[in-house]
Amino acid sequence: MAHLEPLMRRNFLEYASYVIVDRAIPDLRDGFKPVQRRILATLRAMHDGRFHKVANVIGDTMKLHPHGETSIGDALVTLANKDYFIERQGNYGSVITGHGAAAPRYIECRLTPLALETLFHPELTETIPSYDGRKMEPVALPAKLPVVLLLGAEGIAVGMTTRVLPHNFGELLEAQIALLQKKPIKLLPDFPQGGVVDVSEYDNGKGKVRIRAKIEADGDKEIVITEIPYGTTTESLVASIESAAQKNKVKIGSIQDYTTDKVEIRIALPRGVHADETIPQLFAYTDCEVSLTSAVTVIRDRHPADLGTDEILAWLTDELKARIKLELEHELGLLEDRRHTLTLERIFIEKGVWRDLEKAKTDESVRETVWKGMRAHKKLWARDMVEEDVTRLLEIRIRRISAYDIEKYKQQMDEIDAEISDIQKRLRSLVKTTIAYLQDLIKRYASRWPRRTKVAGFDTVDLKEVARAHIRVSYDAESGFWGSGVKGADHHHTMSEYDKVLLVSSDGTYRIVGPEEKVLVPGKLVWCAPFDPEAGQHAVVVYRDKGKMCFGKRIQIKGFVRGREYRLIKDAGGTLDLFVDEQKPGEVHLRFVHKARQRVAEATFDLDELEVTSPGAKGRRLAPKPVARVKRLSGKGR
Repeated sequence: MAHLEPLMRRNFLEYASYVIVDRAIPDLRDGFKPVQRRILATLRAMHDGRFHKVANVIGDTMKLHPHGETSIGDALVTLANKDYFIERQGNYGSVITGHGAAAPRYIECRLTPLALETLFHPELTETIPSYDGRKMEPVALPAKLPVVLLLGAEGIAVGMTTRVLPHNFGELLEAQIALLQKKPIKLLPDFPQGGVVDVSEYDNGKGKVRIRAKIEADGDKEIVITEIPYGTTTESLVASIESAAQKNKVKIGSIQDYTTDKVEIRIALPRGVHADETIPQLFAYTDCEVSLTSAVTVIRDRHPADLGTDEILAWLTDELKARIKLELEHELGLLEDRRHTLTLERIFIEKGVWRDLEKAKTDESVRETVWKGMRAHKKLWARDMVEEDVTRLLEIRIRRISAYDIEKYKQQMDEIDAEISDIQKRLRSLVKTTIAYLQDLIKRYASRWPRRTKVAGFDTVDLKEVARAHIRVSYDAESGFWGSGVKGADHHHTMSEYDKVLLVSSDGTYRIVGPEEKVLVPGKLVWCAPFDPEAGQHAVVVYRDKGKMCFGKRIQIKGFVRGREYRLIKDAGGTLDLFVDEQKPGEVHLRFVHKARQRVAEATFDLDELEVTSPGAKGRRLAPKPVARVKRLSGKGR
């Protein structure tokens, strides 16, 4: 097996690298995963202004993507439902309800005007052969939008994951303008489902956010949910509410889902339950509030990189400026080529160079005649001629020569010169040009995608405060058991799953428990009351040890391990006589064990004189003799 280890190591690393770079993690340059990029490239190649069957788009994309039609179809539907780059026709399902799309043969799509304008430039797009070498596909689309932040992304690769939260279209472009103007920016996520988001821990995409549904009370007995958290659907939200109700964490009468293209979930409340107390419980125990961790991992220079959202936008803004410069230079080159061509045509026709071709007998002499005639007017050239220029001149037809219009030529040259001057001006002020480009996109498109998620800070719901007291516990003196599974006649309580109870037994032991099903209490239960871990329990304890000597102490019970047994009586075999929680416990009467010729048979002791000590301490001796009976003279004791 040893000789297989190098092979396995190499193959696993190659596989891991492939999944990371070419499957699961989006590229920083255009913000797309390979399958998304191939879908868009296919739609661009098919584009004729009309809708295309999704089944046909999937078939054509498979020429570039080797991983099957299901992955392509799912990615296309997901991308189309984000509503920026693919225009839909037919049933694409719903991100709100969670319903799936219709079969690919029934739905259609095409590129949106925004996609055509901002994602493609064939002349400036680097391409590579597809997996089978029959087609060429783009390495990255020449995107002029911060796509990775606009769409968001989720992916699981080998050893890493990515979760980029989506952001608002207009806010991203405004932030790019601010970066170009050297101003500070603050990027906050925006979700298609709306809701309310707390971004106090977002930390430029390296932290987390908490998202809440939009919940309102319709009167005191009905609750309406009109927006849901990102990553949930109305079906999953309703299921989480029903699950919480079955566990008695939330009490509801009925729940109805009236969602169409807008969310509307109505919750009716039963008698005795009110909306203002139920809404916090929905946030605490259901998917009405979810927490999302943001982990921005992207591919940069063929390597995964963990970046902040501000860092990504700054990089993409620099790329946008470089992209606009490259496109302007390309356009300038085309205009200069056009001016060069028109200039040569004018010389060729107006100076009569074409007439000399009648004397040439061979192809070589024809080309030499053109070169000779054009060199005579070299000072009029826009740039040096090449052989391709000679070929182009020789392809001019006689009809065009005879109908040559010098005025039209001058008009064309004036238009070209004006365009060249304008492009050169924009290249000299590239920052202003980029800002103007972004402002134009904002003016034409931003109103289509207003902010949908409200940004607001909100406190974490304290589960203990909103928990319903629905667990009934009791004590059965005959069996000695206490708990929710006990049907006893004593010490009835109703408590929540977060409440604690202090149980003190007659043998001097105590324990602090939650709503357990069954707990065996040794001896007799002498104290059972709710326990607050913050405040603790103050008490005065009177007990007799196994030698009947009587002791008292004032204690505070605070630190504890749930369910663990603790002792109030240091030596086993003693008896707990009093457990009093009053600040002024009063006096106790002590009757001594009877002995012959005993002159003093009883005594009293003021419990107010006791000092605070630890629960496990022995305490102060209350009488010099063994005590047969302890009786409290004032106050109420147990």
